[in-house]
Amino acid sequence: MTENLIKLKPSELYEILAESNESPYRIRQIHKWIWGKSSNNINSFSDLPKGFREFMAKKYHIERAEISSVVHSVDGAIKFLIKFENLDQVEAVFIPEEGRNTVCVSSQVGCPLKCTFCATGSLGYRRNLGFFEILEQVRIVRDYVKTRITNVVFMGMGEPLLNYSEVVEAARILNDSSTFGVGSRKITISTSGIIPGIRKLENEPEQFKLAVSLNSAVQGKREKLMPVAKKFPLEELKKVLMEYYEKKRRWITFEYILIPEVNDSHEDLEALIDYTNAIPSKLNLIPYNPHPYATFRAPTDQEIEYFLKKLRRYIKRAVTLRKSKGQDIQGACGQLAYFVKSKE
Repeated sequence: MTENLIKLKPSELYEILAESNESPYRIRQIHKWIWGKSSNNINSFSDLPKGFREFMAKKYHIERAEISSVVHSVDGAIKFLIKFENLDQVEAVFIPEEGRNTVCVSSQVGCPLKCTFCATGSLGYRRNLGFFEILEQVRIVRDYVKTRITNVVFMGMGEPLLNYSEVVEAARILNDSSTFGVGSRKITISTSGIIPGIRKLENEPEQFKLAVSLNSAVQGKREKLMPVAKKFPLEELKKVLMEYYEKKRRWITFEYILIPEVNDSHEDLEALIDYTNAIPSKLNLIPYNPHPYATFRAPTDQEIEYFLKKLRRYIKRAVTLRKSKGQDIQGACGQLAYFVKSKE
């Protein structure tokens, strides 16, 4: 029985090439065909020696993930339900904006963290995705929309830093000019504050962006919203983020989902200002997006404007308002949980 070629990591391809007396640069040629050109035929890899192609075709095949459903939003976002060979499914979202085409990818099937505002947590956790399953999401979206992908954000289903090695492997291949050519600073890895993962990331040579889902700078409130905060408290997280900045000289992006009557009080505002001012960072304010499992409501325009105005007055650095696309198809921030499955 042959193996699926797309599952092989660069280190495994390197060993195959060495055994065949082929040069390591052929890894990029193989990746170009698999990921850059979406080829499913090893014999079509025309810049590989014929004998090596024949050898590879006898031992390997190419099997892809499939689209289960595609749903289009009125604002241009597109949500994909993607099925893997073991029938597990995840969602990915294409987000077109002026000057950029972003894919929001999932890193796990479900999520173990059970954040109270996030629909994905209601699914429970099944498993980590392989690097190739992450790449398949970007490839499927790119080939469907038929345009270059400029940005990738690890903000879909799952906690990326609990699947560290596969996420970083995928990010490196995304960055390769022979595959997707997404700049390292256009690849954002988001986390709920997994401290061991942040410490690992600060030692990587690539300049991937780090985003931290904060959602409250009050420890007790953050624990209620994000139970993982009990294990990784705010003060310890602050120290690690400062270490990250000192090592990488890259600002952290904080994400704050604004939930009325939960994290929008005067106390919340003051704590958020103090916390973010202490760390070289920018802040994205994200209005809460309701979903069928929601127990919270979305903020009104007036509530958003009030909170945003206060932040911009007292926070030293950039504060932006991110109104998530794809709300009407349950494809916005915090909504991914297989709700819409009709195919267009």
